[in-house]
Amino acid sequence: MPYLSDCAPALPEPITADPPRQTPRPLLTQSWLDLAFLHWAVDPAEVAPLLPAGTIPDTFRPAGAPDGAEATYLGLVAFRMHRVGWFRLPGVPYLGSFPETNVRLYSVDGRGRRGVVFRSLDASRLIPAAVARALFRLPYRWSRMEVRRSGDVLRYRSRRRWPRGAYSRLAIRVGAPVAEPTPLEHFLTARWGMHSAFFGRRLFLPNSHPRWPLHRAELLECDEDLVAAAGLRMPSEPPVSVLYSPGVPVRFGLPARPGGLPTP
Repeated sequence: MPYLSDCAPALPEPITADPPRQTPRPLLTQSWLDLAFLHWAVDPAEVAPLLPAGTIPDTFRPAGAPDGAEATYLGLVAFRMHRVGWFRLPGVPYLGSFPETNVRLYSVDGRGRRGVVFRSLDASRLIPAAVARALFRLPYRWSRMEVRRSGDVLRYRSRRRWPRGAYSRLAIRVGAPVAEPTPLEHFLTARWGMHSAFFGRRLFLPNSHPRWPLHRAELLECDEDLVAAAGLRMPSEPPVSVLYSPGVPVRFGLPARPGGLPTP
């Protein structure tokens, strides 16, 4: 596997539907509502150069696939952020509530902690986007956005104000609840932290929330160039997974100590 260094990470932590770490003293609280999860399988070697130092692509081998037939995943996730709050203060009703769409990859660090890496995050509130860029060095973009629901169909619209250009138009039809998510569905949604870099230092920001309530979903429209703007190639095949969730309340803990791969 050419994306690995000579020093392999620790065995990745188990994939769990419930958080492996709790956050009794949250740094941030918020809710994620009306989520559309779209995922495509991609070659780990293709996305490895886009991950922070000290992490490698987190991979999954579907049941029945031959040894070595592992993939990592490209995620396009649209939702409504609701009442972001600091520490234990109540969430802010206006500035803390806004639509968001992110392009993300899947990572694991030298301590085996699984997480996500955000390649871009589009949000419709300028101040929260600017604060997240300044404090956490997250690639937020200020965008004109909306989320509309008509019966069982949700439509997500986004066009960047700054820097101008990239856009997305997504629509899904919500289906039946998922009684028992597949191992892949757990892998794609039950992610309990974020890998990033902060002023050159490795950062793992843990989160916790209740188990996802998931629904099957049908993709009705996907017209976007956020993926290309994030430096990735959009696969030509349809997504391997399309899911919807009404949402969960989320707590982010304090940044954890660096846990990167050792230097060869």
